[in-house]
Amino acid sequence: MELEIIRSRIHSIREQQVMLDFDLAELYEVETRTLNQAVKRNLQRFPEDFMFQLDADEWSDLKSRSVMSSWGGRRTPPYAFTEQGVSMLSSVLNSEKAIRVNIAIMRAFVLMRQFALSHTELTRQLKELEQRYDRQFNDIFEAIGYLMEGEKRAQELKSRKQIGFKQTDKD
Repeated sequence: MELEIIRSRIHSIREQQVMLDFDLAELYEVETRTLNQAVKRNLQRFPEDFMFQLDADEWSDLKSRSVMSSWGGRRTPPYAFTEQGVSMLSSVLNSEKAIRVNIAIMRAFVLMRQFALSHTELTRQLKELEQRYDRQFNDIFEAIGYLMEGEKRAQELKSRKQIGFKQTDKD
C-alpha cells in the first residue's frame, strides 16, 4: 500500500493526527457501516484518546478544506481514529487485509511524526541563524549609513560658498 495515499488521508483535528472512518473503511475494503458496527460492538477498546466523533463545526470545516461533497450519504459526522485507535482496529476487524493495511498506516504515522520532528528542528536552526545574521547585517547597515553620511557631509562642504579672506598675490 502506498504511504502517500495513506498520508493524504491523515488529518489534523483537535491537535491530533487522525484518520476518518470512511477513509479507513475504504483502505480496509469494508463498508463504513461495517467498520463502525465492529467498533460499537467493542467500545471498551476505544476510549476517547483512541476515537472520537467530529462535531458539526469540525465536520463542516473539514469538508470545506477538502474536496468532499457537502450533501448526501452521511447523516452524522464521521468518527476520527488516532494512531492508537487505528492500531486497535486491526484486532476488531481481524482479517489479513486489516493487518496489512494497519502495518502500512502505522508506518505512515511514524513517517509523519519523524517529519514533524525534523521540521521543528530545522525551524529552530533557521531562527537561530536568522538571529545571528540579523545582528551582523544590522552592524553592516549601520556602518554603510555612517559612511554615506560622511560622503554627504563632504559634498555639502564642497558645495558651500566659501567665506573668508581672499588672498591676492602682491609680490
